[in-house]
Amino acid sequence: MALGPVGMHIKNKLQRVFQPQTLDVVDESHLHAGHAGSHPNGESHFRVKIVSDAFTGKNRVDTHRMVNDALKEELKSRVHALAIQASAPK
Repeated sequence: MALGPVGMHIKNKLQRVFQPQTLDVVDESHLHAGHAGSHPNGESHFRVKIVSDAFTGKNRVDTHRMVNDALKEELKSRVHALAIQASAPK
């Protein structure tokens, strides 16, 4: 499924903030249609897989906080759920 404007905004922001080696943003809103927090136009539930040097030496909680911090404005408004897989390069 192609990303819409919200998903592209998330992808661009994470790219700018973390300069990741790999980044995958997936809109999973269609899996949550009709559930609490779903938006009638979609783009409310996302999965992010990101690998960045910025996460080197950080534990899972820290990496999630970093991503959530970067997207705090989006999480206050349109984005209801964000599943995060964040790691440093191996």
